[in-house]
Amino acid sequence: MLLEREVNLKPYNTFALPATARRLVRIREAADVRRVLDHPELGRAPKFVLGGGSNLVLSKDLDAVVLKMEIPGLRLLEERADAWIIEAGAGVPWHELVQWTMDHGFPGLENLALIPGTVGAAPVQNIGAYGLEMKDRLDSVEVVDLVTGRPVLLPAEVCKLGYRDSVFKHSADGGLAGKCVITRVRLRLPKPWRPVLGYLELERKMAETGISEPSARQIFDWVCAVRRAKLPDPAVIGNAGSFFKNPVVTPEQCRDIIGRDPGIVHYPMPDGSIKLAAGWMIDACGWKGKAVGGAAVYEKQALVLVNRGEARGAEVITLARAIQESVYGRFGIRLEPEPVLI
Repeated sequence: MLLEREVNLKPYNTFALPATARRLVRIREAADVRRVLDHPELGRAPKFVLGGGSNLVLSKDLDAVVLKMEIPGLRLLEERADAWIIEAGAGVPWHELVQWTMDHGFPGLENLALIPGTVGAAPVQNIGAYGLEMKDRLDSVEVVDLVTGRPVLLPAEVCKLGYRDSVFKHSADGGLAGKCVITRVRLRLPKPWRPVLGYLELERKMAETGISEPSARQIFDWVCAVRRAKLPDPAVIGNAGSFFKNPVVTPEQCRDIIGRDPGIVHYPMPDGSIKLAAGWMIDACGWKGKAVGGAAVYEKQALVLVNRGEARGAEVITLARAIQESVYGRFGIRLEPEPVLI
């Protein structure tokens, strides 16, 4: 267990926002969590779990003990007739896992390529892109109880993954927020592999290339190309990816909005609800390129907020709230942020 004090968190969040962790522990194996719990100074202190910092807006210093998840490891845990079971350490960068599965002939995660963050954070947020979500591939997660220090294996159904949601984001009604930390994740990649193609950008790639039955590698390459074209690289310009969730409304609500804004981009969902494109609504309200201090709406994609260089977390939050009010005023829809605002 490696304990550090007064740690600058700017390199550890993809928005590159300034903040300090009073105490930070690098968790490199599950046993390190137990060591923290047994520590006379750290054991009873509040804990804050930090992965890749890609879903985080820091507006203040952290007094809680920061558990920086750095558990490594990638392996094929089991091969069944109907699936490959892949296990990954919580500290592995998500895209590194996707690349590894491609290179080793285990398709099924290609639609989720280039999503920033770590493996351990993926079930918490139920990451998703291009027609696929974490819930479609999760087998189970290994967690350590933050009270007892005992490891527990939770099957996917216990994790209650929903749209950018999970049991790990809530503390009430049986929620596990603040009660455990994810140390390893197991994914179930179905056999035989079937492509997930029902998404506009992928359909465009099929039309452009003339490839009607793409391989997993081709889908992986397409997803990487699309994401690089429309989303800023956090290594170049600080950001947390898509800042707002795409709101889900009833067909009646959608018809009402279409009556006022016929061009609104919307997608029917399997349960009959309608998902609205938050980026389209933000753009329609004139926010693309607008700024509050060092925080701005990305010129190429209105769903992304960026750090133009020296932004502070408070500026990002102020900008986000102004966007929420603007969209609510025009569409009657309250956008929900994807990142955790601290």
